[in-house]
Amino acid sequence: MPFLKLITNSEIDASKKNQILAEISDLAAKHTHKPERYVMVHLLDKQTMSFGGDTAPLAYLECKSIGLDTAQVNALAQALNHYVSGALGVAGERIYIEFSNCPAELWAWNGATFG
Repeated sequence: MPFLKLITNSEIDASKKNQILAEISDLAAKHTHKPERYVMVHLLDKQTMSFGGDTAPLAYLECKSIGLDTAQVNALAQALNHYVSGALGVAGERIYIEFSNCPAELWAWNGATFG
């Protein structure tokens, strides 16, 4: 049920995309305490974006999940910021992360909601 989207204006080498997807999926599973088989990750690179009026490397992440709490969000924010900064060469202060806690009855998988 965790869904994580990574959007960046940086170009990611095609040979590294699957590795990045796998590593972000693992981080999301660990920090949300959800089975990785439920984690979905979407990666968009080479997007036309700016931050603070400049187009230097940046990243925007969205993380939606059922049952997120403050401790999980804080730990995941730190882990994602560190990972994206290292993997993509994006300065930590040029990364935004949006978290959404979704009620179980509004999240479905395999034809049924989790609630």
